[in-house]
Amino acid sequence: MAGIKGLVSLAFAGSIGMTFVILACALPQYKLWWPFFVVLFYILCPIPTMIARRHTDSAGGTNSPCMEAAIFITMGILVSSFALPIVLARASVIQWGACHLTLAGNVIVYLTVLGFFTIFDMDDSDYAMW
Repeated sequence: MAGIKGLVSLAFAGSIGMTFVILACALPQYKLWWPFFVVLFYILCPIPTMIARRHTDSAGGTNSPCMEAAIFITMGILVSSFALPIVLARASVIQWGACHLTLAGNVIVYLTVLGFFTIFDMDDSDYAMW
């Protein structure tokens, strides 16, 4: 039952992170939807790691060149999702308040993604079969 509570709390945290991103776009003083493009990075971020996990040996560990390249690409996507709102705010496309809300949403969403990968990597969990 503890696994279900963890999964529900991670889903709740992810929804709070997305709420911050939507607030950065939809509040009346901001009214621009440019920060919402970070959702594309949320979708793209775990894909290289998931592909690399499928193509590496389970006994080989995480030191394969395929996994190292996937981690490098994933970190590039992650850094880009933090850089986009900062660049937009520096160019005066969005306001700094929207930038801060987007960055707070980024932190929460990426911690949630890390939590999901941690739960799915546990061998004693029922979710490991996914």
